[in-house]
This record gives sequence, C-alpha cells and structure tokens, in this order.
Amino acid sequence: MNTDLTHIIHGYSQGYFLMNNEDDGDPSSGNLGWYCSNERTLIPLDSRFRYPKSLRRVLNQERFSVAINQDFAAVVDGCANRESTWISPQLKHIYLALHDSGWAHSFETWQGDRLAGGILGIAIGAVFIGESMFFNIPDGSKVAMVKLVEHLRQQKFELFDVQLMNPHLARFGAHIIDDPEYKELLQYAIHHPCRFVP
Repeated sequence: MNTDLTHIIHGYSQGYFLMNNEDDGDPSSGNLGWYCSNERTLIPLDSRFRYPKSLRRVLNQERFSVAINQDFAAVVDGCANRESTWISPQLKHIYLALHDSGWAHSFETWQGDRLAGGILGIAIGAVFIGESMFFNIPDGSKVAMVKLVEHLRQQKFELFDVQLMNPHLARFGAHIIDDPEYKELLQYAIHHPCRFVP
C-alpha cells in the first residue's frame, strides 16, 4: 500500500484507519489495509465523560505523573505487545514516521522512572484519533485516559475518536454514532487548528 505520510493523513481525514490484515494470520507480513466502520465510537469531551469512583481515589492519590511524547517508541511497543495484535512491524514504522512529522503522539503515565501506561493517537486539526492503549502498572492506562481528556479540553479539541467500542471504553462514557454523522463531525473538526503539544 502507499505509505506516503500525506496519503496516510488524508486517509485518516476521510474517516478510515489502518490495520494489519487479520485474514493472513501473520502480523509480521506487513499486509496493511484501510478500514472503516458503519459505526464509530467517541469519548465525550463534555459533561458526559465519566469514570468509576475507584479511579477517582487513584487520581486523588497522585500515584502517577503524566507526560507527552516522553517515550513514544515504548508506547507503540507497549500497545503492540499482546497475544493478538493488529499493530504490525510496518504499522509501527508508520507510527514512528508520523510521530517524527508531528502527527502521532503518545500520552503517558509514569510511576517514577517506569512507564505505567499510555495512549497512542493521531492529531489532525481539532481531532484526536486514539489508536491503542496499554498499561504496565494497574490503572496506568485508566489514569492516562482521564488526564488525556483533561488535556484535550484544555487544548480546545472537539473530537476524540476511539474507533470501536469495548466494555473498557464504555466505562468512560464512550458512545456510538453512525458513520455519516461521524464523517460530518470529522470534516468540521479537522479544519480547526489545535496543538496537541502545548
């Protein structure tokens, strides 16, 4: 496939996302493809955002510090390090190139000098497209989610797209919209300039 970064950002700007082709059964094959869905999942950036009371206690304890792009490569590796992953070596390379060009970012939690968790995403205009998340320390990725939403609000982002629903995201108030509505919101938001890194 065309791995030109301009082409890739254009694809995301049209509502598509990259994944390794699961049908070939070999995540190292580099068989990437563009995908879309009839439904998209958003994390709300308004009062609909929520999280469990148990996580509020963790936040109050201030066990984690947060950072942006402190160790982007480690976050990519962490997101890919699971029994079944759609993040192929080729896609890792693309994320690193997007990061070097200022499009891809990692929002991280740390406990001392240990990376506790992180969220990998792509920022286009006022849209943050969450690609994946992981944790090394319990609650590391959950705290990252709460702090990332706070950050996106501060930076005036308008859309936090997490692509596909799962029970974990539902606990944060994630909701589903249909593809035509998503693309309308997307086209509006990508033309509003925002800085992910302050």
